Amino acid sequence: MAAQADTIFAPATAAGRAGVSVIRISGPEAHQAAEALAGNLPPVGRFGLRTLRTSSGDVIDQALVLTFAAPNSFTGEDIVEFQVHGSPAVIKLLLSSLIDTGDARLAKPGEFAQRALENERLSLTEVEGLAALIDAETEAQRKVAQRTLDGNLRDAAEQWRSKLINALALLDARVDFADDDVPEDVSREVERLIEEIAQDLASEQRGAAYAQELRDGFEVAIVGRPNAGKSTLMNAIARRSVALTSEISGTTRDVIELKVDLDGMPVTFLDTAGVHEGGDTLERLGIERTFERAGDADLRVFLQIDDDEAPPLDLQDGDIVRKAKDDAGDFDHGVSGATGYGVPALLNLIKLQLLDRVNSIGSATHTRHMVAIHSAQTSLSNASAALMIESREEMAAAHVRAAAASLDSLIGRVDVEDVLDEIFSSFCLGK
Repeated sequence: MAAQADTIFAPATAAGRAGVSVIRISGPEAHQAAEALAGNLPPVGRFGLRTLRTSSGDVIDQALVLTFAAPNSFTGEDIVEFQVHGSPAVIKLLLSSLIDTGDARLAKPGEFAQRALENERLSLTEVEGLAALIDAETEAQRKVAQRTLDGNLRDAAEQWRSKLINALALLDARVDFADDDVPEDVSREVERLIEEIAQDLASEQRGAAYAQELRDGFEVAIVGRPNAGKSTLMNAIARRSVALTSEISGTTRDVIELKVDLDGMPVTFLDTAGVHEGGDTLERLGIERTFERAGDADLRVFLQIDDDEAPPLDLQDGDIVRKAKDDAGDFDHGVSGATGYGVPALLNLIKLQLLDRVNSIGSATHTRHMVAIHSAQTSLSNASAALMIESREEMAAAHVRAAAASLDSLIGRVDVEDVLDEIFSSFCLGK
């Protein structure tokens, strides 16, 4: 457990009126601070109804009181929770009364989770998963965050570390006992272990990029010539008017965004300016912005007016081409925002394309994970290169140790102090 710390408290529920609000107290004086308001507390691990009073004896509220003892709590410290009526006036009086006890102070954002990390109740990746879970707005985001919170990356990193320790033992034996009876094919076994880890890391690296897209929300750009029905299609997807439509070419001058929850995935559709030669200054600026936003989007839907029309952008893997303004439904690959023909099929195809990416997400989910994994990949590549040279086992071992250090930084064993403040500052009070 970390060194003795201040006792802290904070609301664990959102501000505002509610049926119930929770106030959490954590630290060495948690039980003492709670007793000052509630009198005798329920036994550890139990709960009971108590009347909370100020230091002058005024009733604050009746509360359901729960007690936990270190180290069997979220923070690894003694904890007391008050469940009270969610009145802003009650909460304000309760918080000020806790300050008056002199035994506790108001917590900083993320301080409860930070103590859980310091007391080894959570790993660094689990803390990140908790933050992502709190921020999750869609089902897909929730599922990915829950996997991280469940410790999937921590467990994977432990397995990789175990293999690296095995490889180091073989290399060190080769170096230390070079004149003894040590198998000549040690390097083959080490290379096998390195290759297994390298393949896992490559898969995690690809999945982490998709996880970043999922966390920020996928972007799908609708592109095509002026008057190709882009805005009408956008309105059909929204089932309301979000973009102006007109028979006059060039109505859309800027990128219009529509955020939707597509079967649990956060997707922002982009209605872009029609791509064509010429036009006034505003149109040309809109076309430049179209190329910029559509090029950066995760997926593009190209509305094709003529069968031989070339897409204005190079098609990337997963991009979709549809026959524009197919009001009569004459084409299997047609779509019409005006009649709705082909819109459900288009949305389903977009969903499947993005779902493939979501299903590729592994345990690594953050930019920090990608950086650590890339560093480990580089070290493993250097170790493999050293093994190709005779009598370079010591150099190979040094690179394997560097890879192990990179993977240790994933779960918070080393070199993470510079990222802690950034991580915990994203938390709300009481978490």
